[in-house]
Amino acid sequence: MFKREIAEIKKTMSPQECNISRIRGCCVNGEKEILSSFGDTFLSLPEEEVFKYYEIFKKTLSGKIGKNVHNLDIPLAAEKEDGEQEFMMRLRKSELKDDELVEEFFQNIIDTYDIVGNYAIILAYGSYDIPGKTSDNATLNDASDEVFRYLLCSICPMSLDKPGLAYNEEAKTVENRKRSWNVEMPTHGFLFPAFNDRSTDIHAALCYTKKSIDKQTVFFRTTFGATIPESAEEQKQMFETVVEKTFGAAPEFAFVKSVNDNLARITEEKKDQNNGGMNKDELRSIFEESGADETDLETFDRVYDEVVGKGKELLPENVLNASKLEIKTEEAVVSAKLGDGSSIETKVVDGVRCLVLPLNGICSINGIKVS
Repeated sequence: MFKREIAEIKKTMSPQECNISRIRGCCVNGEKEILSSFGDTFLSLPEEEVFKYYEIFKKTLSGKIGKNVHNLDIPLAAEKEDGEQEFMMRLRKSELKDDELVEEFFQNIIDTYDIVGNYAIILAYGSYDIPGKTSDNATLNDASDEVFRYLLCSICPMSLDKPGLAYNEEAKTVENRKRSWNVEMPTHGFLFPAFNDRSTDIHAALCYTKKSIDKQTVFFRTTFGATIPESAEEQKQMFETVVEKTFGAAPEFAFVKSVNDNLARITEEKKDQNNGGMNKDELRSIFEESGADETDLETFDRVYDEVVGKGKELLPENVLNASKLEIKTEEAVVSAKLGDGSSIETKVVDGVRCLVLPLNGICSINGIKVS
């Protein structure tokens, strides 16, 4: 899904646009026991509760593509009879009115979701009457050709209120406050099917992880028969390994700085693309533009397949700090805005290798301006 497609679904999470018809859920303790179950037609809930659910659902559709939200391709094996996707299709078709299917879905999560403590599973069914669009992207509310029927699942940790005193209005006394469990913002979730090209795509899902490194591999594989791609941290480590195995443990300063500048350019070019992935050929071109010779590039071809994998992509923003260029030495840390890195270079001064950067504009030391 593109950013604009995710934004279109998020926009429906409001009283004016709401298309959610039913909600089901359960609360689970640390021993994997269901404490309580709940369910109702969504708009029959009190208004304050509805708004809280909107916040949770919007959060499940939030974050950077490739870091917090992931486009997950469902394998054909999962679409066969008794496959993971086939079960999700039956659950969607039931509109959450089949108690046995809902209970089986909850139990699948309880059996595979890895968490310490209590949590809530919230599952919603919605049907979005997709409005048409003109060539200039204007909305045509009366020109719908398709209804997007979907499931939106949010898994939210629960925390116990802190102990304290409270005023009891009926008894007119100050007494020990009754503690309760609060449902927090989700740590994981998904939208199924995906809303690709503004249309239903039953061969894909959009998955959410609050922390990119906490992928809940077993849970998502059990649900869709597929796993979320490598986390941002894992991709960064892969990139660093590729550089080290291709160019040695310490490539030249000018080369690495040039690679950084070219990666920043690629990141900007890809920011509006679906997942903004950078394939092997694109990374090879970056190294070539930065000064790598043919021998290094041949080594790169082999190393990339070994470390990253054939046909796999890396996200530029996962392997690059997109906000700044940071240079560390044993004695100092120098940070520069992206685009300013070209003015930083190394020179040998009095026989000592030095980092040289121009002092343009106002210069200060710990907030004190200096000349």
